[in-house]
Amino acid sequence: MTAPGHTPPAPPLDPDRLPRHVAVIMDGNGRWAQQRGLRRVRGHLAGAESVRVVVRAARRVGISYLTLYVFSEENWQRPATEIRALMALLSRYLKQEEAEMRDNQIALQTIGNLGRLPAKVRAELERVAAATREGARMVLSLALSYGSRSEIVHAARSLAEAAAAGRLRPEEIDAELFARHLYTADMPDPDLLIRTSGEYRLSNFLLWQSAYTELYFTDTLWPDFREEEFLLALAEYQRRARRFGLTQEQVGQATRLSRG
Repeated sequence: MTAPGHTPPAPPLDPDRLPRHVAVIMDGNGRWAQQRGLRRVRGHLAGAESVRVVVRAARRVGISYLTLYVFSEENWQRPATEIRALMALLSRYLKQEEAEMRDNQIALQTIGNLGRLPAKVRAELERVAAATREGARMVLSLALSYGSRSEIVHAARSLAEAAAAGRLRPEEIDAELFARHLYTADMPDPDLLIRTSGEYRLSNFLLWQSAYTELYFTDTLWPDFREEEFLLALAEYQRRARRFGLTQEQVGQATRLSRG
């Protein structure tokens, strides 16, 4: 975990040991604004710049998948004025960044209960996703109106309906099949999950997918989380040993075999 204040320079990264998929819980916009006597929307505006910086940094170092927790199902309970401001900010971000995503071969996609989003926002998301579909260097996934428990229930219901209709035998259901019915079916599970602002919880984000994810927590509020902080998180990930239930000796043997 890192503390707020001066950010030390990140050590050099090993390009062969980068996480393939990084997920981020972007927390702290409201507190950042309150600490400065500003309206919460000003924190969201500052946070949008961190999104821009982190997306560029992830693309530059070679991250294949970046998933950002933009708006949760629970966020619909926030004041209507704040929700409208967030939706307007999202639309503006999409318009401003579309050309850069195309130029840098970044494909935009979304996960979540998108039917709850305003029609204009859904249309903008669909338009930019279509315009960037051919991006082969990185997938930028925005979790919008997203809740992991609802996602899991949706997958279970889909499988139950298939079984009831005779298209699937219950004994055919395993973890792999279940994962193919999640919103993230076309993505690998996250290798690294970053949460800003000093909170230590997943907040209903990618619960199934994060079973073996490395977790990284920092006290830095999201508007202050810029490239150097992101690189520090990647460096910490590279210091960890991912065992997936194996012993360290087994992991070492598998690594040696994979390298020939």
